[in-house]
Amino acid sequence: QVQLVESGGGSVQAGESLRLSCRVSGLPYTGHTLGWFRQVPGKEREGVADIDSTGATEYADSVKGRFTISQDNARNTLYLQMTNLTPEDTAIYHCAAVVSHRHFGNMEWVLDLQLPDNYWGQGTQVTVSS
Repeated sequence: QVQLVESGGGSVQAGESLRLSCRVSGLPYTGHTLGWFRQVPGKEREGVADIDSTGATEYADSVKGRFTISQDNARNTLYLQMTNLTPEDTAIYHCAAVVSHRHFGNMEWVLDLQLPDNYWGQGTQVTVSS
């Protein structure tokens, strides 16, 4: 059974940092791209960062230079180090494992989450106040 369980969210002031973690288990393949996306109620999902099986990373323009995605060697835990947070970063943050794609642009895997063999977790709330 595939499980992705996020932790580390919380409430912080603007300019502060948070580190999110995602425990990953049960993936049927080794080639998944792991990523983070965020969602605000009433708005579209926004891909934030991803890391593939080679360790190559990508970021959304809105977080580039502030967020860092990483994984442990066994790809059992995914991290998102977030610095210099702003109120615009307030959202529920979800981790995802994606192997099936219809879209191949930067962060467009977020559009493919419903495809077979793609998974995501329940999310963790991040609230940034000014």
